[in-house]
Amino acid sequence: MAYSNIESSSLEDVIEIGFMYIGGSMFPYSFMCRVYQREYRHLLAFIFAIDEINSSPDILPNVTLGYHVYDSCGNVNKATKDVLQILSGHSKTVPNYSCMISYGARDTLLSDRKMFPNLFRTVPDNEMQYVAIVKLLKRLKWNWVGIITSDDEYGEREIQQLSKQLTNHGICIEFRIMHGFMKDLSCQINLLKFYEELIDRNRGRPEDVVYRDFAKALTRPQEVDVLQNVIQGLEKLENCQMCPEDQWPNEARNICVAKCYEYLSYEKDIVVVFFSASSVVCSTASLCILGIFFWFRSTPIVRANNRNLSFILLFSLMLSFLSVFLFLGHPVNVTCMLQQVFFGIVFTVSLSSILAKTIMVFIAFKATRPESSCRKWVGIKLPNTVLLFCSLIQVMIGVFWMSISPPFQEYDMHSSAGKIIIQCNEGSVIGFYCLLGYMGLLAAVSFVLAFMVRTLPDSFNEAKYITFSMLVFCSVWIAMIPAYLSTRGKYTVAVEIFAILTSSAGILVCIFFPKLYILLFKPELNTRKSIMAGRMM
Repeated sequence: MAYSNIESSSLEDVIEIGFMYIGGSMFPYSFMCRVYQREYRHLLAFIFAIDEINSSPDILPNVTLGYHVYDSCGNVNKATKDVLQILSGHSKTVPNYSCMISYGARDTLLSDRKMFPNLFRTVPDNEMQYVAIVKLLKRLKWNWVGIITSDDEYGEREIQQLSKQLTNHGICIEFRIMHGFMKDLSCQINLLKFYEELIDRNRGRPEDVVYRDFAKALTRPQEVDVLQNVIQGLEKLENCQMCPEDQWPNEARNICVAKCYEYLSYEKDIVVVFFSASSVVCSTASLCILGIFFWFRSTPIVRANNRNLSFILLFSLMLSFLSVFLFLGHPVNVTCMLQQVFFGIVFTVSLSSILAKTIMVFIAFKATRPESSCRKWVGIKLPNTVLLFCSLIQVMIGVFWMSISPPFQEYDMHSSAGKIIIQCNEGSVIGFYCLLGYMGLLAAVSFVLAFMVRTLPDSFNEAKYITFSMLVFCSVWIAMIPAYLSTRGKYTVAVEIFAILTSSAGILVCIFFPKLYILLFKPELNTRKSIMAGRMM
């Protein structure tokens, strides 16, 4: 399609100007081409400028400008033919022209005169735009930005050159995205979702509304109103202020409101009621079993395999259940320091008691062999030594942890939008994992030894129950580690509490319920004769 307007006179020189658009159609009534009103405005500005020049006697006296306008309709062959027609004038097209004038070519690559010696453009390259962008960002005091550009070679050069300008002026770049904006609708939707996630993660900044409108403008560029909102938002940024860390903007973005606090609260979280009830019930059950065992302390089934270790194990399990209350409610420095160390030491006493029981079973089995050297280790001295030594190591780990970098109360204001997470910081991560790792080591040793002697005669079948209890313990804490690392805030605390209750309850049930059943419901089996005859459960 061509648009012509040439006035000639014998007294005037006539100069014809070519205007070529490569891409979609500029014209609103083009039959074969798609309408791009943005480029159509360029044509109208071009025509208006020529009309103004021709109507002014002072700009180009005795010269009249005319023009031929061609539309390539996005076709490369037609674009080439039209360019040659502009260069050749009214006559037939003549090839081999080596000159080009552009009003829109901004790629910095075109500034290379060796590669493009015959190109002249009427606009500066993108380097000037990058300088202007940096100045605008500095003016708005933005120091954290993202770059989105087209997914082609031009976009790659833009990222390289703009990134260089931004980093030279101390502006951080969060992301770089190369995107085919107008090619894939689903990609545009994903881009909008990305921006919404970015906004939710950084609420509280006065630029939020601008980011959101800018995202909509990127994915729906036909919405002129959205672009106007972007401009208005930029103008309003001068009057915006950053909210304090403990506040964030309301829905209207006109005042700062206090963030809500998050922790395992007795008033707000129903799971706290469940944990509290479970802790009380399980600790009460431990105390009751301890009382029953003390009442039947002289019977063979209680005396078998060191009743003192059974008493210590039951008492330490009761304290483990009660240690849950240190994790509930509003964290303070005192509870943060006590919760991990207290639970770690108490539960280590439980595991040390189980290990001592396992060693006794193992030695008793070895001592039954003729001329065995293990006979001298049979007695209460060895298990008591194992219990004291293993517990003392955990105490030393706790003391070292508390003296180097103890846990403390922490306010996390950035992990969750609109919330301040009150939690306990472990202080020394090494100390925390050393405490847990040592308990895991004791459990693993107990499990291996108990598994080795699980097939002993029934008189020593406590090894089977120890094996099951340690299997439950190891399964719970191994499953707890990824859950603990993948959660945040009060949910992390809930995961640890669940692991404490479940592992402690597993030990209580597996080791003591079979004996409790005999004491209460099968007293005829609670005799030395029955035990030695291998009739015990």
